[in-house]
Amino acid sequence: MSSQHKVIVVGGGIGGLAAAQALARLGIQVEVLEQAAQIGEIGAGIQLGPNAFAALDALGVGEAARGRSVFTDSLNLMDAVDATSVACIDVGAAFRKRFGNPYTVIHRADIHISIYEAVLNNPLISFKTSTKVDHFEQDGKSAPVIDKAGVRHTADAVIGADGVKSTVRATLLGDEPRVTGHVVYRTVVELENMPEELRINAPVVWAGPNCHLVHYPLRGGQQYNLVVIFHSRQQEVWGVTDGSKEEVLSYFQGVHPTPHQMLDRPSSWRRWATADRYPVPQWGKGHAPLLGDSAHPMTQYLAQGACMVLEDAVTLGEALKASDFDFEEAFKLYESVRIPRTARVLYSAREMGRVHHASGVERLVRNSLWVDRTQEQFYDSLQWLYGWRAETSLGKAS
Repeated sequence: MSSQHKVIVVGGGIGGLAAAQALARLGIQVEVLEQAAQIGEIGAGIQLGPNAFAALDALGVGEAARGRSVFTDSLNLMDAVDATSVACIDVGAAFRKRFGNPYTVIHRADIHISIYEAVLNNPLISFKTSTKVDHFEQDGKSAPVIDKAGVRHTADAVIGADGVKSTVRATLLGDEPRVTGHVVYRTVVELENMPEELRINAPVVWAGPNCHLVHYPLRGGQQYNLVVIFHSRQQEVWGVTDGSKEEVLSYFQGVHPTPHQMLDRPSSWRRWATADRYPVPQWGKGHAPLLGDSAHPMTQYLAQGACMVLEDAVTLGEALKASDFDFEEAFKLYESVRIPRTARVLYSAREMGRVHHASGVERLVRNSLWVDRTQEQFYDSLQWLYGWRAETSLGKAS
C-alpha cells in the first residue's frame, strides 16, 4: 500500500471516478477536481461489453453496475432501407460463458452513480467542485495544479480525465480534436411511447445511407434509449446543443417505415457534433498521464468509449503496482499498452461507421458480409475486444 502518495485527477466523469477508485484501492490519496458545481453525468444510454465488466469488477463496482443494467439477448444490425436482418449476435448464455461477462445496456447516470457510490465511501478520495484547472507544472518529482482562481493544488502526479477538450492535454500536447462531421442526436423514450414491434431486449442498429438509428431498453425496460446519427451537410463545431425534429427528418429520407416511426416519438432531442483524434505515440509526459476522452476520443460506432476509459483506469492501477509506485515508469508502461489498444478500437470504430452508413453497391457488399457466419465465428472475431482482463492488461500476468 502507498498512502504516502497523492494524485490529482482532473475531471469527475466516469473516467475520473474510475481512476480515483483504482488508485485509492492501492492506498493512494486522490483529489478529484471537477469544473461543474456538482458531480454528475449528462446523456442517455450506453452499452457495456464484457471487457467493461471485467474492469468494473476490478474496481469493486461490478455488482452495483449489473444491478442497474439491462441484460440484453442479442446485438442486431438491420438494413434501414428494406428492414432485413444483416447480422445478429446472440449475447445470451453461450456468449457469457465465452467471455465470462454479459453484454448490457445502462443509463449513463446509472453507471456513473455505481462508481460514485464506491468513491464516496473511500476516505482516501476527496472532491473539489466548481474548480476549473488553468494549468499545471512539473518539476520531475511532482505535478502541482493551478486552478482559474489561482489556487495551487499539490500532488505527486496529475491525471487528465477532463474530456475531449482537455485542459491537461492542451498543456501537454496542444493539439486540436478532429471534428468528424457526424452528428449524434440522443434522447430517451418512455415505454408507453415505444412501438410494440420495436420493444426488443437488444441494441438494434438500423443502418441507412449516410445515417443510422439505434434503440435499446433502459432501467428495467421502462425507457428506451434512442440515438440517430447522420453525416452533416454543414461545417460542424464540436459541442452539444438542443436539436430539432425537422433536422433529423431531413436526413432520414428513403428509410423503411418500421424504423422511421421512431423519429416521431421524442418530445425533445440533444444534439452532439462529434469529434475524435488521430492516435499519437505519446499522451502524457513525466508525472501527467491522460485517460479516456482526453487521451483517445473515438466515435460511437463500436460502443466502446466508456469501456475503454474503464480499462484505462484499471490498467493505470496495474502499471503503478508493477512499477512499485514509480510514477514516471508506471505511466510509460501504461501508455505502452493502452495507446496501441485504444488506437485499434478507434480505427475499428471509424470503419464500422463506414459499414453502418453504406449506400449503393457498398450497401450490398455490407449486407453480404456475415451471411452464414456462425455464432462461434462471431465470438472468435470479437475475442480481441471482449477478452480483455485486468490480470493481463499489461500484456502478461500482473
